[in-house]
Amino acid sequence: AMVFVWSHLTRGNPAYTVVQVATNDFIILIAFTPIVALLLGIGGVRIPWDTLLLSVVLFVVIPLAGGILTRTQIIRKKGEDHFTNTFLPKWNNVTVVGLLLTLVIIFSFQGNVILSNPLHIVLIAIPLTLQTFLIFFIAYLASKALHLPHDIAAPAGMIGASNFFELAVAVAISLFGANSPVALATIVGVLVEVPVMLTLVRIANRTTNWFPAHETSGEPQA
Repeated sequence: AMVFVWSHLTRGNPAYTVVQVATNDFIILIAFTPIVALLLGIGGVRIPWDTLLLSVVLFVVIPLAGGILTRTQIIRKKGEDHFTNTFLPKWNNVTVVGLLLTLVIIFSFQGNVILSNPLHIVLIAIPLTLQTFLIFFIAYLASKALHLPHDIAAPAGMIGASNFFELAVAVAISLFGANSPVALATIVGVLVEVPVMLTLVRIANRTTNWFPAHETSGEPQA
């Protein structure tokens, strides 16, 4: 959901953002389990495939199906205008509150680990930050090379650089427990992503002159 925030802050094309996010979600449904199994196998950690599949069903398929069903029923009964302007605004903060509550709960379990291993926190944060910047600029500059408009290039970079940290947190907790170092690593990812992505938003808004004037969607936000 945060991808839509980054896209909005850069005045990205809403239709493109929706299509790209939907495509990413579809890919993650198929690719998440084999990728996790491969990476864990390289690290010498063996997780049953049925456990990974269950995690995807619980944390991706069920919420996605619930969202589709809710949208369909609300629009059928009260219309799309009610769904967009009345129903959705009531739930805007629920995801954020839920994520913050998860962070608070996990940090309550991880307090001693964090205080005892500050260097580990830094070592986790540095490569995540570098990765996010690298992927953003690959997508952003590739969009420029392809002469795409800024309202496509900016969300393309943001979507490419974003991570499914919420899913990572949920899977880490389900597999290893809330007080495991693995859960801590995913939480560091969530905390790093927000300030880094806001920095990239600022970069995107200050580089609209990289794109021809007729290909931008207007003046950037502050």
